[in-house]
Amino acid sequence: MSIKIEKFTPDFEKDWDKYIREADNGTLFHTRKFLSYHPKGRFIDHSLILKSANKVKALFPAIEMELDKDKTLISHRGSSFGGFVYHDLGMKEAFSITESLKEYARQNDFSRIIITTPPLVYMARYSNYFDFAFLQNGFRYMKREISSVVQLSGKEENVFDLFRAEARTATRKSIKSGVEVQISDDYEAYYEILKHNLRMRHDVAPTHSLDELIKLKNMFPEKIQLWGAYLDKKMIAGVVNFICNENVVLAFYISDDKTYQAYRPVNQLFYHIFKWSLRENFHFYDFGIFTVNMEPNWGLGKFKESFGARGLFRDTFEILL
Repeated sequence: MSIKIEKFTPDFEKDWDKYIREADNGTLFHTRKFLSYHPKGRFIDHSLILKSANKVKALFPAIEMELDKDKTLISHRGSSFGGFVYHDLGMKEAFSITESLKEYARQNDFSRIIITTPPLVYMARYSNYFDFAFLQNGFRYMKREISSVVQLSGKEENVFDLFRAEARTATRKSIKSGVEVQISDDYEAYYEILKHNLRMRHDVAPTHSLDELIKLKNMFPEKIQLWGAYLDKKMIAGVVNFICNENVVLAFYISDDKTYQAYRPVNQLFYHIFKWSLRENFHFYDFGIFTVNMEPNWGLGKFKESFGARGLFRDTFEILL
């Protein structure tokens, strides 16, 4: 299969996002609308459209940047993951697209390609064709992080079936203590909890500023939700969820005020979030990774497992050209 590669231009934006919505493995993070929230100048966009016989076969959101003195094509630095987005491709087509990307990168003076792919459950139809094509074409695993994913099944009234005993006990305690959970727009109160938590635990700031988080919420009012746990009308914990596609809801930030830890508000948050997710027919809840550069945070992993999560790979591939 002959592949022609074109750089993305703004006049293709609507067609790009339409393709993402209809693709086998498209997510919110692959859309131009999401990627456009980054301030101008933060990244040099180098997204690609891959065609055969004048028909789009795949899209490749990407940026270019210098990394360790290498001109690098990265998919994608400005979102949780990137990779090729496609409709119903066979293995031969995956090989042709991968080979064409390598040749394009060489011709455009890139000396390195880095690709982070979503976990398998983000696909409407599961396939490891591109993983195989990458490895057979000289890519290597740069890192394999573990993302904690809950397979949502059963009825919403039976959500406790997903939980381990300790999580069920903590959730019941939270309910009896008077903590109430609701979808909220109080991002300011939530962000104060988040900032304090990250500073106390890791001495870092959140990835997004408050203004960026609110901007994203306003851009995607149906796709981004803040769930808050309240005690006497005071927010004591919150979770921002990203509805990535028809299958998966992703927890982006989980944070609680440690002063109220005895009330177990985070447990009750997930109890209600899972009930809502089952009611809305989502199939998976992704807690996000509990490894950083392949080093596990054992406590965090155990906490997520208590809600029924199991580990799936979020892979990053690399090739030096």
